[in-house]
Amino acid sequence: MHPSPAFAIDLATGLLRGGRQVLSPHRDPRPAGQAPELLVVHGISLPPGEFGGPWIDRLFCGDLPAEAHPGFVAIAGLRVSAHALVRRDGSVSQYVPFHERAWHAGVSEFRGRPACNDFSVGIELEGTDTTPYAAAQYASLGGLLVALLAAYPTLSPDRLVGHSDIAPGRKTDPGLSFEWQRLRDLLPNRPGEKQQ
Repeated sequence: MHPSPAFAIDLATGLLRGGRQVLSPHRDPRPAGQAPELLVVHGISLPPGEFGGPWIDRLFCGDLPAEAHPGFVAIAGLRVSAHALVRRDGSVSQYVPFHERAWHAGVSEFRGRPACNDFSVGIELEGTDTTPYAAAQYASLGGLLVALLAAYPTLSPDRLVGHSDIAPGRKTDPGLSFEWQRLRDLLPNRPGEKQQ
């Protein structure tokens, strides 16, 4: 069992204490007065099915070289980002301050509300739909979510979804290998809130 790391969020900057910052140019302000209300879990590996290396940083920073791998040709020019990435070893990198809009959800909808980037926090897990995620990733993701829930009262565990939930038919991540109950067991309940 991996203990959840202690993370904290600086509300003035939206930056995570306890993680590494690699700020992406692929971000912009949220709509005026909009706080984060939704937590979206994604899965990513670059090249597909491979872990480690600099490629996720490079994708989110806009300098992924198309010639480095055949799988990069179609994605090298994409303008995408996430708020954070949890690597296989549990280390966390932040790309976008949490009070800003990351470009992670694409065409998406939550409970009839479109444009999820406007009101969500996107967290990538290094993995695939079919490879079990590592214990260290659950621990770090749990610690990160606890910090986000403490920093932003507009967030709650009942607004925790996968990319597949907000873009069904278009996205499948974090996949069937992701253990939702294992993650939910790491999160606190708020008064009057039911555990799902």
